[in-house]
Amino acid sequence: MIPRYSRPDMVAIWSPETKFKIWYEIEAHACDAQANLGVIPKENAEAVWKAKDVEFDVARIDEIEAVTKHDVIAFLTHLAEHVGSEEARFVHQGMTSSDVLDTCFNVQLVRASDILIKDLEGLLAALKKRAYEHKDTVRIGRSHGIHAEPTTMGLTFARFYAEMDRNLSRMRDARAEIATGAISGAVGTFANIDPAVEEHVCDQMGLVPEPISTQVIPRDRHAAFFATLGVIASSIENIAIEIRHMQRTEVLEAAEFFSMGQKGSSAMPHKKNPVLTENLTGLARLVRMAVVPAMENVALWHERDISHSSVERNIGPDCTITLDFALARLTSVIDKLLVYPQNMLDNMNKFPGLVMSQRVLLALTQAGVSREDAYRLVQRNALKVWDTRSDFREELLADEEVRAALSEEEINEKFDLGYHTKHVDTIFARVFHED
Repeated sequence: MIPRYSRPDMVAIWSPETKFKIWYEIEAHACDAQANLGVIPKENAEAVWKAKDVEFDVARIDEIEAVTKHDVIAFLTHLAEHVGSEEARFVHQGMTSSDVLDTCFNVQLVRASDILIKDLEGLLAALKKRAYEHKDTVRIGRSHGIHAEPTTMGLTFARFYAEMDRNLSRMRDARAEIATGAISGAVGTFANIDPAVEEHVCDQMGLVPEPISTQVIPRDRHAAFFATLGVIASSIENIAIEIRHMQRTEVLEAAEFFSMGQKGSSAMPHKKNPVLTENLTGLARLVRMAVVPAMENVALWHERDISHSSVERNIGPDCTITLDFALARLTSVIDKLLVYPQNMLDNMNKFPGLVMSQRVLLALTQAGVSREDAYRLVQRNALKVWDTRSDFREELLADEEVRAALSEEEINEKFDLGYHTKHVDTIFARVFHED
């Protein structure tokens, strides 16, 4: 991912230096386990740790790989240059390249997960704060983009909180599913390496042993992981789309913070565009782009092939780096979001009283009018409001058929905004698990 959409902590996980350090740790811990089993001399295992503080030379490893055409062999050759050929001769004993590559990849995904989990927790805190701030800020709810019935801005934030809270649970589950390692040798049978080596390496690397690894760790785990990232990206887009809608000039119920010196357009100085949430919509597409290739990686030939490798070299860093950046950006947008309560009321009253139509419909049916006739009476008055911007309550009060069923007091009572917000506290208690 390009630096523009990257944050340093996540980028560092995917650097060649970090990768080679993880490879080294896997190999060194495997040597320790082999020595404990008496398979290799303890002094050789101890010698490998001489490279503990070494900064592996990425250029040198690339130079060796240009000849060997094999990245793990290139690394092992470079490691021997630091440790000594004789001391390093038992490194990689009974192992195969996938033991190193797959275990390393999952270590990186686990570390990336930890950052993403923190990102989600930060976003949830921001959403909760804004939800309580605007718990009773009334705005119009919309269906099909059309005014429906009153809701509150706090419920909008709470809805996004609940969605992201589910995503936090999904991310934790995805982390657990991906946190496996495999040191099982060629075709995964442990023929040349004791399962105790795998157990030791996994314990040291913060993983659990893969129950059966067929030389590679099963890719359904990775498919589930990247699918989870795709769902989180879609939720980011869901929030971004709502903010973009609210910032439209004709709506202007909320807007991204516009900083001092910021410019909205090279041609039109008056513009204040929702550039951050538009950017988030695009970044969500990039994250979701990884989901199908991850799914297709599940089907490998027999005990292994490397058709998944080129895919994962790209989607591993790109997907996690992009999502980390997007979550951080969205948190900042929510923290600084400008909210305009008066515009919300003005928009709701654009067609005066119209959004109370269901209450009048229900009142007529409760007064003995058939549903078909009640719908006809309410709709004919509502359509007048659409056409002339007249007051819906006044139209109802002037309708003799409506007045035959409902008194003036009964009609007026149906225009109380508080009716639509009376269960907000109940919803908040459900969402935030608070009394």
